[in-house]
Amino acid sequence: MQSSPAQPAFRECVDPALLRACFGRFGTGVSVVSYFYDGAAHGVTVSSFTSVSLNPSLLLVSLDRRSRSCQKLRNAHFTVNVLSADQMDLALHFAGRPGPGVDIPWADQEGTPRLEGAVAWLRCAPFHAYDGGDHVLFLGEVMACATGPGEPLLFQDGEFRRPGSLLSRN
Repeated sequence: MQSSPAQPAFRECVDPALLRACFGRFGTGVSVVSYFYDGAAHGVTVSSFTSVSLNPSLLLVSLDRRSRSCQKLRNAHFTVNVLSADQMDLALHFAGRPGPGVDIPWADQEGTPRLEGAVAWLRCAPFHAYDGGDHVLFLGEVMACATGPGEPLLFQDGEFRRPGSLLSRN
């Protein structure tokens, strides 16, 4: 009988800067999660948004548990706005780095605010929230969605980008 090597009592720590750099190599879309709180529209920029299930229709967003939006979003209906490549100013604004004169193009969508000009939006009811270490993982049940024209805003290696060349499968 072979024995497996002894497992350490705790996991080795990964260098946070290296881990962040590795995560940053993964190019992703940029979204703003919008919601109402105390009667006002709010939003927060996220790059950690993903589809989860088609049946039921579920998506996931991850928010830093220290953020103001994290507590406000608990049990709230919300909309994920997939930003267009022309909406970098909104991405920065909702990431806490607003520029001068940024106009927020809010549109009410059945109880949750959404952003005009997004290449897609998904209106969600709260489904579940999970502990994710220093983040909270919010599952939302998609109640309505739509797409619009344009190219999505992308983020990779700490920089905003536009989609590049289409690669052939040949």
